[in-house]
Amino acid sequence: MSGPVALQALITGLAAGATYGLIALGFSLVHRLTGVIAFAHGDIVVGAVFAGVLVVVGTMPVGSTAGVGTSVALLVVAVVAGALLSVAVYVVAVRPFLGRGDVVGWVAGGLAAGLLVRELLGLPFSQQAYALPDPLGGAGVLSLGGGVTVPVRAFEVLALGLVVGVAVERALALTGAGAVVRAVSDDARAAALLGIPTERVVLAAFALAGGLAGFAGLLIAPAAPIGVDDGVLLGLKGITAALLGRLGSLPLALAGGLVLGVSEAYLAQWDARLVDVVPLAALAVIAALRPRGLLAK
Repeated sequence: MSGPVALQALITGLAAGATYGLIALGFSLVHRLTGVIAFAHGDIVVGAVFAGVLVVVGTMPVGSTAGVGTSVALLVVAVVAGALLSVAVYVVAVRPFLGRGDVVGWVAGGLAAGLLVRELLGLPFSQQAYALPDPLGGAGVLSLGGGVTVPVRAFEVLALGLVVGVAVERALALTGAGAVVRAVSDDARAAALLGIPTERVVLAAFALAGGLAGFAGLLIAPAAPIGVDDGVLLGLKGITAALLGRLGSLPLALAGGLVLGVSEAYLAQWDARLVDVVPLAALAVIAALRPRGLLAK
């Protein structure tokens, strides 16, 4: 592999990894507060994006550069839709089973909620895949020499993904709201005795995870045609990224996303068929051997 090709793979891999990190951040935040694996989270990523497209563009989107007004509208609707979908999944499919410790219940509820999201999306969006408008408008490429180029959009996605992910992680680590989240995650009963509204904190965490999912989906979707069933794979990649560190750790979730994205990019240079196979195989191995993450104590 030549130097320019290796650099191209690194940049595009980091860009994809930044989006995986945002999805993994949602998985880790939810698990940190509830001990739940958000099985519908990948479907929320795609569901939020298609909800934005449905409201702003319509049922027949075209893969083009979106104007400023359309871009802002897509961002707002996708983030809000992701937050609402995530909260709805928690209220309907997760919360009823948490109080009585029914693990099978919330696992089945999460899987059923993801399937329901896919089926509902399939009503207005019946094609196998759609080319969606790009809110970033990242037209053009940057030459690395030797005929190797990198889309400008990759730099935009990398920057936005890292800025949003790090900002959320730092806010939860340093602010009073973050201290409340940590108190609930450490001991929900003790936090409730101190007057902290634990249920509201959990709802806010699910809303934040869903908003991050919608934002990540808006960064991912315009890169290639996407279908309503693609949320399954995105969810599996997100949980893989979270497990590459320690499930529940927000910084390691972001780092795991970057590692996964770069690994995929270099695998694609070797054999494109391995891009999805190897990460999913890694997920199976990690889940079997270290179900709380590679770095879990």
